[in-house]
Amino acid sequence: MGRRRKGRDISGWVVVDKPAGPSSNAVVGKVRWAFGAKKAGHAGTLDPEATGVLAVALGEATKTVPYVTDALKAYRFAVRLGQATNTDDREGEITQTSDLRPSDDAIRAALPEFEDEIMQVPPAFSAVKIDGERAYARARAGEEVEIAARPLWVESLKFVARDDADHVTLEMVCGKGGYVRAIARDLGAALGCYGHVSQLRRIWSGPFEAEDGIDFEALDGLKGTAELDAMLLPVEIALEDLPQARCSAEAAARLRNGNAAQVIATDADFGEVAWASHGGKVVAIGVYKAGMLHPSRVFAE
Repeated sequence: MGRRRKGRDISGWVVVDKPAGPSSNAVVGKVRWAFGAKKAGHAGTLDPEATGVLAVALGEATKTVPYVTDALKAYRFAVRLGQATNTDDREGEITQTSDLRPSDDAIRAALPEFEDEIMQVPPAFSAVKIDGERAYARARAGEEVEIAARPLWVESLKFVARDDADHVTLEMVCGKGGYVRAIARDLGAALGCYGHVSQLRRIWSGPFEAEDGIDFEALDGLKGTAELDAMLLPVEIALEDLPQARCSAEAAARLRNGNAAQVIATDADFGEVAWASHGGKVVAIGVYKAGMLHPSRVFAE
């Protein structure tokens, strides 16, 4: 018999404004500790030196993580021109340098190449798996790492400021699986001067914004307080991009038992994924067909 996980049965979303330094897993652990929650996870890793939105799911909210992970995200980041590193950020070793410094106009002209559907090769120091092993583990061991290019949707990539001759600040909105470090690397290559990320901040992710996030250091003083509980966002906030299907109490009971049930009203089309609600609370997520929702995920009351 497995050990029972200790903690409160508490569900919802917590937005943390992550500082530079701690890993994403360390932030999740701190949030779980502060809330005394049984279960926690996050929707999208940030590198330790990156800052900004880290959305942490507690309890039943962990079942909605994929819908935040799949949503658009926005990053503001600085590119250090004239240097390539083995990690594609400032934490790595410099591998190539150039005295060329492109003009603002040249940088602006290069950005459209990285918009819309692009093919991106993730950094060698990344969590991508190669034959079951993380790429970063191979890279740290000194192995040559080859990662296949993968599609990425880039909604926009905009010039924000030229901070000095060596640095330019950009803002990108992209879909799931994007590596900002790879954008900096490839932009530097396209400009003929090399480049790496020197600063990175995720300013929003799906429905969550950095300016609304809890200060990471403040969690120590808020542990176990009603003030902290008041900062918990509802599970349903992660489902804003899915159509809602309202249902009766009887249908809600059927859905929670994993059975298909009739819904009262919905904007979902036949075969579309939707979430069933009763009293404004999520009951299940599933496929809508001919007035019925067929659940794939169910939620406790």
